Amino acid sequence: MAAKEDLVNVVTAQHAGVRADLEELVRLPSIAFDGFDLTQVDRSAELVARLFREAGVENARPERVGDGRPAVIGRRAAPPGAPTVLLYAHHDVQPVGDLSQWDSEPFEPVERNGRLYGRGAADDKAGVMAHVAALRAFGGSPPVGISLFIEGEEEYSTASLRPLLEKHREELAPDVIVVADSANWAVGQPALTTSLRGGVSVLVQVRTAKHAVHSGIFGGVAPDALTALCRLLATLHDDAGDPAVAGLVRGDAAKLDYPEERFRAEAGLLDSVHLIGTGSIPERLWARPAITVVGIDAPPIASAPNALSPVATAKVSLRLAPGENAERAFGLLRDHLMTHAPWGAEVTVTKRFSGQPWSVSGDIRILDAARAAFATAWQGTAPVDMGMGGSIPVVDIFAELYPDATILVTGVEDPDSRAHGANESLHLGDFAKVCLAEALLLSNVAEVAR
Repeated sequence: MAAKEDLVNVVTAQHAGVRADLEELVRLPSIAFDGFDLTQVDRSAELVARLFREAGVENARPERVGDGRPAVIGRRAAPPGAPTVLLYAHHDVQPVGDLSQWDSEPFEPVERNGRLYGRGAADDKAGVMAHVAALRAFGGSPPVGISLFIEGEEEYSTASLRPLLEKHREELAPDVIVVADSANWAVGQPALTTSLRGGVSVLVQVRTAKHAVHSGIFGGVAPDALTALCRLLATLHDDAGDPAVAGLVRGDAAKLDYPEERFRAEAGLLDSVHLIGTGSIPERLWARPAITVVGIDAPPIASAPNALSPVATAKVSLRLAPGENAERAFGLLRDHLMTHAPWGAEVTVTKRFSGQPWSVSGDIRILDAARAAFATAWQGTAPVDMGMGGSIPVVDIFAELYPDATILVTGVEDPDSRAHGANESLHLGDFAKVCLAEALLLSNVAEVAR
């Protein structure tokens, strides 16, 4: 097995090639959404598969179910007595949004001030390349077995996720899972993500009439559905901004210093806007429920007649604290909405999808091996344990399909990566450390097994 100092030297020497391959990946607009050129997703999958084959996973290949987008799947057998590590990332990316908000072309990677700008540079093609870099560090012969699942529609839909994992469940079976789709605490400060909030997404439809009527002739007596919907949505929070749905689980978070000034800057809040909720900022972000109205269907202003809307619909997102059950939480949310219907309006609540929250568990030796790898790669800076307010659907499914595996959630992003937004970027200095950390992790996991 390569000595630690040898790994450091090899990863450093190979990093220019890793970055060049990352830039080639970023140039592919692998947007898996309907209405985009899906051949680019196919091209991205083929390139990812080739990179992993060259790195030692000789059977890495694109796989799909039905009309789903291609994932890259493969396996390299473990040396005798060694564990198998499943490497997860995703090669699809978000749409670019308003091009005028970008300072450079989204699919032409550009370096500025030590950061690489481009759609997918951080989320999550750098995660893909961190896996490739770790395998290259061992000349394609790592000290552990390797399973590979690089998803192709993580940003668009998870429809293919479970069918693909169930189809290849035995082939991919791991002892350890590395999910490279999270973030570090700050530039220069590594982190291990130890909890994820779950989520429930619902459509809330309010109906007050059989059809639209003149707002002057009937207004003031007959309620319109849009106003009724607004009043209903307003019941979801108390005056402090905490969710007002009774019975939702609330937990505690790691005691990390997260100054309000830093949060406000990272969230882009206006100076006049107050924070909502109670508890520390990490508690509110990682260990407490959150409710967001993410969209409303109603007549658009440009074409709205002077009429009472008979029906209006909102899309509501409920984030769940670790320890909550998604089905239970959906029931609490549904009951709240049904019992708070204003003016006798007819309310229908339809669940779109749900995912369970997650908290780290498993072999403490593996968790310590990960922390040691981070500390070495960051030259003595120990990682912090942090939560993540968002959800990573694959983690929930991995925990269900492989209950005995230890799941490590890591990542390449930092608070200024702006994933999903304009000017997405990757801190190149920390990316080099992430690549080294994963190589050291594979070596440490092999040592634990011995």
